[in-house]
Amino acid sequence: MSWPTVVEEIDALRARGYVADFRVTSDGELRCDTCGHTLDPRQATIETTARFEGASNPDDQAVVFGLRCDGCGVRGVLVAAYGPTATAEEADVITALSSDPL
Repeated sequence: MSWPTVVEEIDALRARGYVADFRVTSDGELRCDTCGHTLDPRQATIETTARFEGASNPDDQAVVFGLRCDGCGVRGVLVAAYGPTATAEEADVITALSSDPL
């Protein structure tokens, strides 16, 4: 069985209408690149999550979230590293978004 890649997950989300991109700000918030709205990750509307781990390389750890922007209502994607390559802001956002810390 072949597991999907990060790129395949993003493509699948785009096909399902997740057209915006979200990013983690230096303040540990989420920013919608469509409208510029920033939000606290604890208040984000999470619609889907996919976690990826490299077979042998911890640098390959990533998580893909399908989110909805509270500012403009658009659905979008956040891709973030976790583990040893995550920034402090990414780690805080992932923890806040996840019911089970990664």
